Amino acid sequence: MEGKHMSAFSLYQSLQSELPPPLKKPCQRVKVEVKKKKKKVNGSAAAIVNQERAKRRKIRKKLEKAANKQESKKNGPDNTQKESVTAESLDALLTELTRVNNSKERANNLFQWLLNPVPAKYFFRETWEKKPVYVQRKNPDYYKGLFSTAEFDRILRKENVQYGVNLDITSYVNGKRETHNPPGRALAFTVWDFYESGCSVRLLNPQAFSSTVWNVLSILQEKFDSMAGANVYLTPPGTQGFAPHYDDIEAFVIQLEGKKHWRVYNPRSEGEVLPVLSSPNFDQAEIGKPILDVVLEAGDLLFFPRGFIHQGNCLPDAHSLHITISSYQKNSWGDLLQKVIPAALEVAMEEDVEFRRGLPLNYLTYMGVQNSDKEDPRREIFLSRVEKLIKKLPNFAPVDAAVDQKAKEFFHDCLPPVLTPDELATSVQGAPARWEDGKVKNVGVHITTQTKIKLLRGGCARLCGDGDAVHLCYTVDNSRVYHKEEPKSFEIQAEHTDAVEFLIHSYPNFVTVGTLPCDFIQDKIALAELLFEKGIIHTSEPLEAPPAVESE
Repeated sequence: MEGKHMSAFSLYQSLQSELPPPLKKPCQRVKVEVKKKKKKVNGSAAAIVNQERAKRRKIRKKLEKAANKQESKKNGPDNTQKESVTAESLDALLTELTRVNNSKERANNLFQWLLNPVPAKYFFRETWEKKPVYVQRKNPDYYKGLFSTAEFDRILRKENVQYGVNLDITSYVNGKRETHNPPGRALAFTVWDFYESGCSVRLLNPQAFSSTVWNVLSILQEKFDSMAGANVYLTPPGTQGFAPHYDDIEAFVIQLEGKKHWRVYNPRSEGEVLPVLSSPNFDQAEIGKPILDVVLEAGDLLFFPRGFIHQGNCLPDAHSLHITISSYQKNSWGDLLQKVIPAALEVAMEEDVEFRRGLPLNYLTYMGVQNSDKEDPRREIFLSRVEKLIKKLPNFAPVDAAVDQKAKEFFHDCLPPVLTPDELATSVQGAPARWEDGKVKNVGVHITTQTKIKLLRGGCARLCGDGDAVHLCYTVDNSRVYHKEEPKSFEIQAEHTDAVEFLIHSYPNFVTVGTLPCDFIQDKIALAELLFEKGIIHTSEPLEAPPAVESE
């Protein structure tokens, strides 16, 4: 079956010369003035931190500038970051990416490879959150190495895969969607029997079992600053596993093996555009005609935004294996404002007496649903007062604190980074301490003021205010299983906050421990040792253990 619509690949080829250049719009910024007269958001510890920062801000900026200049002068321009990745296979691409110094650039390059030949800038300007895209490649090996049915079989045989937790057995017959999960472990013997009976198999978190999927998702999450997740779907020939529905995520459907017939439909109403929650299952009569009707073959890509109804079915002559990579769940302006507005109200009630004044006497007699059709001048006065107070709220909105709350949630969602060979050799995971010949050897690490350090990833650590203290949130100890571990963070002493901030803003350049803006040398070394032991930073060269002291 041939698609009824031109693929994005064909469309891009025919219009490549006509693509308009990116619009150069003036930068529009909405600045929220936060009242600083009485700042209680972060408590006394934050106030102390701010005072210390004010004293040393100029010094820190000079140090950062000098460190960056010194590193650039020594190593020259980082050509690796500026060149696009041209590897033809995923294995070659991931190998090339290990040589990219900046994890944000690494994410940009991997995402562009995912989309090729559609330019990422064009995609985000014209397609993201707007419409589906179909990329037809005529190259069945394009995504080879990401995942396969052979790996699926290995996982079933070797790993502890649980029905309902890691794997679902589903069917969609005569308009009815069913799940057939038995209790307990999903063993190959039973799963393949379900498959032979015409059921689809969905692996819910392949990143927990596949190192390649883990690596890809851990890189992409820095592109989105939002969790990147995945599901794998294996469907027998001539069957369909799921009813028509829409999701609450941006979906990248990657066809790995076989082929699958996809139909995508517009949101049914304005209220279903970019929805907050996924939909229930729909009947065919509820969804109208598809706007995209295509057959994905191995190497093809289909993207559709949240809210677009979709369904996929296998053709009689081939099975289908695809992986859906997703992102941007609960990452809207509304999700942020749900944190900002309650906090703004709390601050407003502390600082502005107008928010603390009592409601009018007898307001229940003219307000509320039962009085909404009444013509009463008191209603207009009441509503005008509400509007006036709402307009004042931005003056009290702790936007940065709310963003930090979102960041903490994202850090909990994150996959831990997959270390490159160089990072392994220069981080705590590659430290030389070991048991050998009946003795412990090379205990401890030797960090000096001349040791060069940097964050393991650009997005692996973040300073966040938390009540009366400042904490460093980090992702390097997260689990590959979603939320298996508690959020990882620890309190940063007030005198160390500038140094941590300096490290974060210096990325991707290495800086010497001696340039950290702490008051005392021992503080610089102690902080570097702490961050190294936590796995948050690595060094430019492998560390050597201190020389052994021989006892007499």
